[in-house]
Order: sequence, then structure tokens, then C-alpha cells
Amino acid sequence: MNDDYYDLLGVSREASTEEIKKAYRKLARTLHPDVNPDPAAAEKFKKVSQAYETLSHADKRRQYDMGGGPGMGGFPGGGAGFDFNDIFDMFAGASGLRGRGQGPVPRQRRGGDVLRRVRIDLRDVVFGTEQKVTFRTAVLCERCSGACAEPGTSPTRCTACNGSGHVQRVAQSLLGQMVTMAPCPTCGGHGDVIASPCTGCSGHGRVSSERTVTVKIPSGVEDGTRIQLRGEGETGEAGGPSGDLFIELSVTGHDMFQRDGDDLVTTIAVPMTSAALGATIPLETFDGLQEIDVHPGAQPGEEITLKGLGITPLRRERRGDIRVVLDVDVPTSLTDAERDLLQQFADLRGDETTRRQGHGPFAKLRERLRDL
Repeated sequence: MNDDYYDLLGVSREASTEEIKKAYRKLARTLHPDVNPDPAAAEKFKKVSQAYETLSHADKRRQYDMGGGPGMGGFPGGGAGFDFNDIFDMFAGASGLRGRGQGPVPRQRRGGDVLRRVRIDLRDVVFGTEQKVTFRTAVLCERCSGACAEPGTSPTRCTACNGSGHVQRVAQSLLGQMVTMAPCPTCGGHGDVIASPCTGCSGHGRVSSERTVTVKIPSGVEDGTRIQLRGEGETGEAGGPSGDLFIELSVTGHDMFQRDGDDLVTTIAVPMTSAALGATIPLETFDGLQEIDVHPGAQPGEEITLKGLGITPLRRERRGDIRVVLDVDVPTSLTDAERDLLQQFADLRGDETTRRQGHGPFAKLRERLRDL
């Protein structure tokens, strides 16, 4: 091969090592077989790699500049130990591998989120409330305060990776010796080793325990609403940041009121006479005893509104209303005296009575007997 190495890389003879490296990385992105299957590109990639191997080392570059020729650097397949880490920095996508210079993996990890369900009643929806929620989760180890090591001791630098958290692995390939980076098996990629793990948490920096958190529940919430409390969830490993606590609300039904948006709706039975004559009926609400004024002649299904006694919606101050639906109660049985009085009332009004004389199942038989 008689190609000039500087021309192959597209740099001048006065180019610095950093400029040579930058030029090589740029060419490798377009010529590497993983991204360019063209055989011509693969052949040029070999030449560019040989040029970079020679010009990136001071001694080999000096020999090349003194007339040593293109072959002085050796091709990476002939046992020269060519380092392909720069290529792997660009193309490696294997999970868990860390490129050169990225450093060790921190022991600290964020804690998981916690979900708890809380049951509230309709009164809590109207006014809002506070509840204490107790749950079991991971909390910071008091013995080591999240350091993971026994008090009085501390982690030591891993001698297998010299604290880098990763080690080199060399494998043969069609392109020569491929040098890759992998997590250090001795320290798990952390760069240090805990010789004396904390006996309180077994070296995790956290333990399982019960926690009690006070949750402020605003008015106007609905069934299924979730409240997020940041940092109140599971404590992270090795003193890492805590996750979040989510409170999911379940609203129990009420024996009198039903929710309709921001209003509360109820149905009350009104005696027939009260609906006709008018009356004042007491109603127990969440704000205390209220009086319902039923006007004379009220009809079934009519609504009476009590302003401002409903639900306070989220992030607003104006409360909804209570809507009272009237259900006129018609008696199903009457005494003789009551029947006579109603008959007299119907006669006075000229109403047709609902009592049909002589229309029973034995009416015709009675008529025949009377004619005998």
C-alpha cells in the first residue's frame, strides 16, 4: 500500500494528535462496516485504520515521517494490538457496557414510588380533610445513614479495575483484536469495594420499616383522584433520592346525598297534604339543620335549591348548591274517616273521585239480587 497516511486522513503533516483523532473518528462514522456495507468502503476503512494506528503514536509517526514507509505501523490483524475503543465509543450499543472515561457506576439509586388507597366520605369531599396514612416501605438505615458500610469503616478502591468501575476485554475479530469495556466483576462497576457491609442494612443503605404520612385532601376531589407527594415514597439505595407517594382516593356513598358536579342532590318525601297546603320541612345537611320551604301546591319532581351548601370545587372558593327534589307521598291505605274527608274534599272541588261505586267484581251480582 503506497497511500500517504496524511492524505488518507485528510490532515496536514503538522496536524496535532487531537486533529488526527478527530479526522479518524469522522471517517470511521462513514466507512465502518457496521454502517457501510460497501466492500470498497471496508477496504478504505482498513487503510484509514492503519494510518490512524501509525500517526496517533508518537514513535511510529516519527519513524513514518523519517521514511519508514506505510507499513511501519502494522495492520491491526497482525498482532499489533490495535485499540478499537474509539470505534466502540461510536457504535457500541450493548446494554451495560460503559465506554472509556465514563467512570464508575454510582451506588445511589432513586427509590421506587408507592401507591396507597385511602377511603373518604362525602363530607370530606365537601370540606376537605387530613388523614394519616401508614404503610411499610424502605427507609434510610439509621446505623450507617445510607453509607452502606459498617460505622467506622468506608469503601476501598477496587484493585481489579483501579477504581474505574470497568475492565478491558480483548477479543479476536475479522478486524483484529477488538478491545471492549465491561463492568468490573469484582466491584460490580462501582469502582470501590465494601469490605465490611453495614450489619443493619446488609450494605444496602436502607431497611424496611413502617412510615406514617399526613395527607392533606382538598375539597372537591372525586372518586379515583390521585394525590402525589414528592419524596415521600421509598428511600433509594445507598442514600439515594426517595421516590414519590401516590394516594388514590375512594369516596364512599352517602345515604342521603348524591353528587352532581359541584351540587348535592337529595329526594325527600312530602305528604300529600303538605304538598297541597305548603309546609316547612327540616333537612339535615353537612352545614347543620336547614329548613325546606314547600310552597302550597308543590308538584312531584319539583326542585328546591339551597344556595352555597354544596361542594367547594378544586382551586375555587364558590361552593355548589343543594338541590332538593320533592316526592309527593300519596297514602296507600285510608281509614273510613280519612276516606270520607277526602271524598268531601273531592266533592267540594268537583273532582271525579277515584272510588268507583258498583264496579267491583261482584257488582253485577249485587244488582241482580237487588232486582229480585
